[in-house]
Amino acid sequence: MKKSNDLNSTRKKHKTLRIMGIVLLSLALICSSMFFYVRSHPEIIIGFIQDALYKGKPINSFVPFNPPGRNVKTNGVLYVNDIKYADEYPNSYLDISYPNTDSSIKRPTIVFFHGGGYFGGDKAMGDPMAVNDDANMLFDKLVENGYNLVNVNYALVPDYKFPVPVIQMNQAINFLVNNSVKYNLNMENVIVMGSSAGAVLTSQYGAIISNQEYANSLDIEPLLTTDDVKALVIDDALLAPNNLTFSEEMLFRNYLGTNNLKDSEAVKQFNTLLHLNDNFPPSFITAANTGGFPEDMKTLSNELTSYQIDNDYFYLDKIHGEIAHGYLANIRTDKNAQESFKRLVQFIDKYTKGSTAQ
Repeated sequence: MKKSNDLNSTRKKHKTLRIMGIVLLSLALICSSMFFYVRSHPEIIIGFIQDALYKGKPINSFVPFNPPGRNVKTNGVLYVNDIKYADEYPNSYLDISYPNTDSSIKRPTIVFFHGGGYFGGDKAMGDPMAVNDDANMLFDKLVENGYNLVNVNYALVPDYKFPVPVIQMNQAINFLVNNSVKYNLNMENVIVMGSSAGAVLTSQYGAIISNQEYANSLDIEPLLTTDDVKALVIDDALLAPNNLTFSEEMLFRNYLGTNNLKDSEAVKQFNTLLHLNDNFPPSFITAANTGGFPEDMKTLSNELTSYQIDNDYFYLDKIHGEIAHGYLANIRTDKNAQESFKRLVQFIDKYTKGSTAQ
């Protein structure tokens, strides 16, 4: 009798283990299926992030997010906001900041493109993923150094993908050229600058104006030339979408509209490193040592050097402490950001205010 009871007990245990095994296997299959589904539909994750960032507010709009205006800030900067530069895509608005109310002074122009992984960010606030949200301090510092500053918005994923922001970048700059007299902007003495996603756009614009074949592949006709664009500022751009983290992979699958991040046409068009030549503009390049892209930035610097193009690569390793992606936004308190900004201004001053800009 005891043997029979032991046998029944053993059978029950085996049955329970089989059931648990089937349940665990089923859960594993479900989780695996969900993982591969999400991996092939990255807009799901991006949508969750956007909902958290924007809390239901629109991210793409054909009307400005703020009423257009013209006012003088407490630091004396004249700020003209939400100027419409095109009609084709949403978020086609830009802001202009002048050092003071005398906008007639002929100053060099910086055209700035914000970061945010192509899913976030704003011309007035910068990159929501940056080290802090003090982007206005960086903008004000650029203006204080004698530059007119233009901040540009562009359409965001998932509704708008590559190359739409590149097209909008060109539309915005062409608008500035065509309206330079109206807005008192010197568009023959220009710096194009961007951070993160905006840095990628900046590098792509450098390729557009220096490589006609690349411009043709995007069906883009720039009004500026390498004579007009004196230099670029490329702040921590991921140029070659390989060896990515899971989150970076999701961003690029979403933005490029492809699951093939190795050799698709979109990837080839996206990667500025594939379109460099000896006409590329001089460039100030920087990268963070934490969450940044020093490998791509170092490769860019080396490639430009091989073409004998002047460039300054500012990078500090971790013996100087952790320097996070978007660190230039922390210029108010961070000594490393302050040192980088000093080098940045020295570089662009050389090309816009020195003998080479005459």
